[in-house]
Amino acid sequence: MASGLKIRVRGQVQGVGFRPFVWRLARDMGLTGDVCNDAEGVLIRLFGNASGFEARLRAELPPLARIDAVELSDISGAAETFSIVASQGGAARTRVTPDAASCDACVAEVFSPSQRRAGYAFTNCTHCGPRFTIVESLPYDRANTTMAPFNMCAACQAEYENPEDRRFHAQPIACVECGPKIWLEPKGGSDPIEDAVALLRGGKILAIKGLGGFHLACDALNAQTVATLRMRKRRPSKPFALMGTVEMIGAWCAPNGDELALLQDPAAPIVLLEAARSPEGIAPNQTTLGWMLPYTPLHHLLIARFGGPLVMTSGNLSGEPQVIGNDEARDKLAQFADAFLMHDRDIARRLDDSVERITPHGVMVLRRARGRVPGTLPLPEGFESAPQIAAYGGQMKGAICLVKDGQALLGHHLGDLDDALSYEAFLKSDADYTALFDHHPDRVACDLHPDFRASQHARTKGLPVEEVQHHHAHMAACMGENLWPLEGGKVAGIVLDGLGLGADGTIWGGEVLLGDYRNFERRAWLKPAPLIGGDMAQKEPWRNALMRLDQAGLETFSDGLWPDAPLEMLRRAAQKGLNAPISSSAGRLFDAFAAVTCFDGAQSFEGEAAMRLEALARSGQGRALGLPVTNGEIDPAPLFRLVAQGDNDAAELAYIFHASLAQAFAEQARALVATREAHAVALSGGCFQNALLLDLTVKALGDVPVRFHTKTPANDGGLAFGQALVAAARHL
Repeated sequence: MASGLKIRVRGQVQGVGFRPFVWRLARDMGLTGDVCNDAEGVLIRLFGNASGFEARLRAELPPLARIDAVELSDISGAAETFSIVASQGGAARTRVTPDAASCDACVAEVFSPSQRRAGYAFTNCTHCGPRFTIVESLPYDRANTTMAPFNMCAACQAEYENPEDRRFHAQPIACVECGPKIWLEPKGGSDPIEDAVALLRGGKILAIKGLGGFHLACDALNAQTVATLRMRKRRPSKPFALMGTVEMIGAWCAPNGDELALLQDPAAPIVLLEAARSPEGIAPNQTTLGWMLPYTPLHHLLIARFGGPLVMTSGNLSGEPQVIGNDEARDKLAQFADAFLMHDRDIARRLDDSVERITPHGVMVLRRARGRVPGTLPLPEGFESAPQIAAYGGQMKGAICLVKDGQALLGHHLGDLDDALSYEAFLKSDADYTALFDHHPDRVACDLHPDFRASQHARTKGLPVEEVQHHHAHMAACMGENLWPLEGGKVAGIVLDGLGLGADGTIWGGEVLLGDYRNFERRAWLKPAPLIGGDMAQKEPWRNALMRLDQAGLETFSDGLWPDAPLEMLRRAAQKGLNAPISSSAGRLFDAFAAVTCFDGAQSFEGEAAMRLEALARSGQGRALGLPVTNGEIDPAPLFRLVAQGDNDAAELAYIFHASLAQAFAEQARALVATREAHAVALSGGCFQNALLLDLTVKALGDVPVRFHTKTPANDGGLAFGQALVAAARHL
C-alpha cells in the first residue's frame, strides 16, 4: 500500500473530454491511479508525485470544461497504471453540459472527401455536439441518452475506447454506418441534402429537424417566399432569425470583435446585430437582424451547398412550443412546410435557440436556451447553506430554477404559460429537471400573483410556499448573477417591465425599489394610468396613449388622433374603474409613446411597438426633459405635451423619450446612493432588453456603482432565479 491523493472535481466536467484529459495528464506526469465519472462530477485517484497536478488540471482544461471546485484528500492504495474506469451512479450533483456547436475539427472532417465521416450530418466529438437535448438520465453515458438505440460499429467503438482519440467516450459518436440517418419527405433522390437545397432554391419552405426542435427554413433573399412563410405562420411583422456564414453576415452587418466572438461561441446563439441593410421582409421596421452561424454538421452542409443565408425560425404553431417529434411535425407543420428534412435521433427535450446581443456594457441575454442550459450559476457569498429550493417564475417567458449545493440551475425558456401546450411543457420540465438532477426541495417559491399558472402549480407541491413580489424578484436576480453578498447591504433597484402584481394590490411596472434579498420598499414609481380594456391595453397601444394624453390635459389632441374610436365610452370606463386596472407599467408607457409617434393599430407580437420606438430613437437625438416627481411619483406628461407641440420629428421625440425616462429613474436611484441608503443600483425588468435605454440609464447614473444582467435575462426569463434567492435568503 502507498500513500496517494484523491481529487474530487466539481463543475462542467462530464461529456467534455475531461477523463481522457486527466488520463493524458497523469501519464505525462508518470502517475498511476484512475479517474471516473459519478453523480458529483469527476473522481481522481493518484499515486506518485502529484506535485503540480492540480495547477495543470486547471490550466489545461478541454474547451467545454469548467471547474467550480477541487477537493483534495489523502488516501492509501496502489495501482500499476493509470486507467479510466466505468461511471458510478448515485444522487446527481453534477451538471449536464449544454449542447455545443460543431468544432472546427469535426467540420473539417465533414467537408474532407477522404474522411469516413465526409458529408455525415451527425459528426461530433467530445468537444462538440448534442448533450442536454439527448440525455435522459445521469450519469451522462450513451445508454442514458437517445443515442442508445444506435449500436456502434467497430470503427466507432475503437475511437470510443481509445483515450488518445478526441472521440474517447464521446457519447453521441456515430458514423454513416451505425448512426442516425436523414431523409426527405416527400422522398426525393439518393441525396437528401442536395434535394433539400434544390427545394430551397425553388422557393419552397422546409421543416428541418435540428438539435432542440424543428426549424422552418427558406431562402432569406427570396422576398416572395419570406412573405409566404409570414402568411402561413400568420406572423406579419415579427423578425425572423437568419443563419449564414461569417462572410454572408458581413454582406448585411458589420459585427465587431465581441459580436464575432459571441457568434462563434460554442453556444452558437442568435446574435442581434445592427444592420447596414436588411433583406426584404426579414425584420420590418427594425434596425437589427438576428444572425446565427451553422451549429450542426447538417446546418453546415445545407448552408455550404445552398450558398446563401437561410431563414431559420422556430417550427411551431403561433404561441405553442417548438415541435420536436417526427409525427408531431407531420401533424402540426404540414400547413407551413412544403417538405420535411427528418432524422431518426429522438430529441429528449425541446430547446429554442438562445438570443443574445452585445451592448456597450457586455452581453445581454434575451432568451436563455440551447447552448446555455443547463449551465449553472454560483450563489453569492452567504448562500452556502441554502436549502434545496424550486422556483417557478412568472406567467410570461416561463422558466424554472432549482437551487442545490450552492448552485442555481436556471432552466430553459418555456414560453408564455397562458398557452395550454406551453403550460404542459412547463409541467414536464418541472418533472424532468427534478428527476434528472435528483432534486428534493424543502420549499418552493413563486410570484405574488395568485392567478399565474406557475404560482398555482407551486401551491400543489405540498411544500412551504414563499411568495415573492414580481419586481423584488427581478432586482434579486440582478443582484444574484452579480454575486452581491447576502449581507452586502441594500441596493436601489430600477425595475422597468410590462406588469407585475404590486404589494399594494395594484399593477406595478415602473419602479425604484430599495432593499436586499429579504425585503424591499417602494421609493419611487411611474405615475399610474388606467389600462382600459384590461388585456386589450397590451394589444392596442393607442389605449395607453389615450390615458396618458388625457392625464397631460390633451383631450382635444387625443380626439383628433382617433376620431373613429369610442373615446368617451373608454374614458367613462376608466373613471369608473370598469375593466381598467391602474398600473405604473413602463412597458405600457413605451406602447403609449409609440402610438403617438410611430405605431398604429394592434401589436402582432409582444413588444412590437416598443421595439419600433427603440429602432426609431437610434436615428434621433435630443436632450432629456426633466420629468416632475411628486412624493416619489414620476410624471411623464411633459413628453406627451412635447408631441402635441409638433416641433420635433418622430426620431427626435423617440430619443428624447428614452433619455428622459432614463434620467428620471436614474435621479431617484442616485439619490438613494447619495444618502447612503443604498450601496449600488441594480437594473432589471424586460424594458432593459432595450439596449438604448440600458446605455442611457447607465450613463445617467454616472459614477454610481451599477449592476445589470449579462448572464440571465432581464425579462421574466430570469424571474425564477430571483425568486429562489429571495426564498433562500428569508430561510437563512
